Amino acid sequence: MPLSSANGFHSTSDTAMNGSEPQPATAASVYKQQTPELERGVGLWGAISTNVLNMVGIGPFLTIPLILAAMGGPQAMLGWILGALIALCDGLVWAELGSAMPHSGGPYHYLLEAFGPRSLGRLLSFLFLWQTLLVGPLSIASGAVGFVQYAKYLVPSIHGWQFPVLAATVCLFNTALLLRRIRTISGLSVVIAIIVLGTGGWILLTGLLHFRAALAFDFPHMGSGLSRGFWTGLGAATLIALYDYGGYFNVCLIGGEVQCPRKTIPRSILISIGVVGLLYLAMNISILGVVPWREAMHSDAIVADFMRRIYGIAGARIVSVLILIATFGSVFAVLLGYSRVPFAAAADGRFFSVFARVHSKDQYPIVAVLTMGLLSALACVFSLSELINTLIVVQTMLQFIAQCVAVFLLRRGSHNNPLSYRMPLFPLPALVALGGWIYIVVTSGARYIGIGALLIVIGVAAFLLRSVRTHEWPFGVA
Repeated sequence: MPLSSANGFHSTSDTAMNGSEPQPATAASVYKQQTPELERGVGLWGAISTNVLNMVGIGPFLTIPLILAAMGGPQAMLGWILGALIALCDGLVWAELGSAMPHSGGPYHYLLEAFGPRSLGRLLSFLFLWQTLLVGPLSIASGAVGFVQYAKYLVPSIHGWQFPVLAATVCLFNTALLLRRIRTISGLSVVIAIIVLGTGGWILLTGLLHFRAALAFDFPHMGSGLSRGFWTGLGAATLIALYDYGGYFNVCLIGGEVQCPRKTIPRSILISIGVVGLLYLAMNISILGVVPWREAMHSDAIVADFMRRIYGIAGARIVSVLILIATFGSVFAVLLGYSRVPFAAAADGRFFSVFARVHSKDQYPIVAVLTMGLLSALACVFSLSELINTLIVVQTMLQFIAQCVAVFLLRRGSHNNPLSYRMPLFPLPALVALGGWIYIVVTSGARYIGIGALLIVIGVAAFLLRSVRTHEWPFGVA
């Protein structure tokens, strides 16, 4: 989607200075005048790459069988389509919020400012930080665990305790890679993203050349049709699809390191969703046109099995190596984004001050990177399916729903900077995203709703305890 004054931006010039535009004087941005600045070294291509790397990790290469099992046939593609619609609408929410407040730690500032920096915004921004300490490491670990599952295709002897150890090693190695300047990281992201997209293109082209429509659209008997089971299955398939699409917002987590962020952030989000969404849908249909869905739903390495049918064992091994590179890059991008959240909160005085520490020479948040990397290594003891379901439901309950509401609140407030992006057809995209996230939570099952609810209760208790000690809202004003 081209971005211009006709469909989003209400300005005719970019008055950037030193790679950034003028910032509104909001309560959430005052801290930037008092703490060390991160270097704005990520341009448009770097921003797109960090999103794409987050989106195209191990997800689509492992979750096709899970989505097929959720709905019992190729009608599971409805989950991909619905997931793409929710992702696009939610991407417009992120684009508007990220353009209005282009700071590292993104949602922390959105919720703080939208719901009131001296009232409810304190609680919601704290809950975002609270869930990030769980969601961040689990998200990073999900990529690392998936990495090991595909590595087993190349090294069948991997078993038992070796799984979590190897996954933890992937997390720690990526942590070491992130201990450097953001400009170097941005260039590395572009290189890996090219490999990722090239792999997806190869899979897509291979599938199209050997496509059999009878296999791809071999729908089973639907029985009672649009039953309760159908809608529950669609919800489960859409949840998995949104896990695979997830990452289009990664640029918002590093907003303070993005050049010309008011334009770069929305452009990178919408371009990433468009490119990856089309790639996913086409790639999945093409795979089902080669591998019968009844066989595919039981595969542990569906893309390798797909390539083996066409190119033999050599093709399966080559694509497995490329998928491992894509997965490694995804872990790298997710760790990059989430490591900026505790830094932003600490710099704002809402978290332990040690997390605001920036490397004196290379200007990266050293303590935040090391902490997220170590926690993600510990989270590698969980299974991939448990990680996916917990991630999406917890994020939705503690963050995504609140962000959709935040757009409405900020539209009524003072965030009308002429350089900022405004979503088209407002409020329709925000309402669609809000309804989609609620649907995902409702159909996820009592277990995961219970985990999210428990995390909220503990988070609120921790917030109130901290507020009593610091004499902040609701027990006073700091």
